[in-house]
Amino acid sequence: PVGLGDDARLWRFRAQGTHALIAGATGAGKGSVLWSLVHGLAPAIRDGWVQVWALDPKGGMELGLGRGAFARFEGGAPEAMCDLLEEAVDLKTRRSLDLATHGKRLHQPSAESPHLVIVIDELATLSAFAERTVVRRIEHALGLLLTQGRAVGITVIAAVQDPGKDVVSWRDLFPTRVAMRLDNPIQVDMVLGDGARERGAQAEHISELTPGVAYVRVEGSRDVRRVRSAFLTDEDVLALSTSLGDSRAESAREQHVMEKEGKAA
Repeated sequence: PVGLGDDARLWRFRAQGTHALIAGATGAGKGSVLWSLVHGLAPAIRDGWVQVWALDPKGGMELGLGRGAFARFEGGAPEAMCDLLEEAVDLKTRRSLDLATHGKRLHQPSAESPHLVIVIDELATLSAFAERTVVRRIEHALGLLLTQGRAVGITVIAAVQDPGKDVVSWRDLFPTRVAMRLDNPIQVDMVLGDGARERGAQAEHISELTPGVAYVRVEGSRDVRRVRSAFLTDEDVLALSTSLGDSRAESAREQHVMEKEGKAA
């Protein structure tokens, strides 16, 4: 659960078996959706069967406050963020081979093989200041994750300000779409698909005074739903970060003890 719909029912954000694109102008509330999602995943993160890796191309300005919530975090050089994406591709390859070896088609998350959620804040700037060779590596890694990651338990959640095709060349590979306040009507159909605005998704009319409001379209349906994400204050994010960081440290200690006991036996 990440918020409420206009019908007062919970807005539940499905992370398994999909990728999600969150588009919105500056101040539209993309961070509210991302942090509400991490908050909703918190019980699974504590239990160890979900991990979140985060990439913040703005040097940690957006996601760095809560970095303790993430198993991996990169907010520095484009090369480092590229390396992290390529690690995810290596994980994808290993899981694919394992599933094929055991005659399975879908990954089942567990503490030994957690579902991986990769959060990218401002996808468009991920490679904006990178050398061309790094840009090509990033594009290759993201393409593999978006086309092959769902079955092996990898989800990409990407936030963007400009949903133009030249900015989000993989837009059609995101089955779940969230359109927050946008700058012009044309962008609505770019994000939610042809005809979405005619069906009521007038995201360009969302008030600047209501950050977190969005229209949502999920895979398998052309219907759109008006929702609003919850808002986590900086104090809430810090508390969540500390709690998840402490639980991960405790799990690591328990794992270390178990390994020592196993060697002793």
